[in-house]
Amino acid sequence: MAVKHVVLLKFKKETSPEKIKDILHGVGNLRNQIQGILDFSAGPYASPEGLHRGYTHGFVMTFRDAAARDMYLPDPAHRGVVEMLLPELEGGVSGVLAFDYEYTPGQ
Repeated sequence: MAVKHVVLLKFKKETSPEKIKDILHGVGNLRNQIQGILDFSAGPYASPEGLHRGYTHGFVMTFRDAAARDMYLPDPAHRGVVEMLLPELEGGVSGVLAFDYEYTPGQ
């Protein structure tokens, strides 16, 4: 079964749009460095509903399977992006919400 990795981020108000763009580019570039990442998309909150609870940006990755996701988490390239990201979030690690779910592609 494939894994969707959904991450919501609360960037600090003082984090520049350029810094956010660089960080999200770095996250997306992980698919070129770590095997098993099938796709990636990211962007700012864009709904008129107002249900974002302060989360300003999000991204979604698809992993081939849980084993690929499990290899990604401790990978040095991933850890490097996390170290770049956390200082830019409201409350550090409390400014991120990650939610993974498994699914069967095509169903």
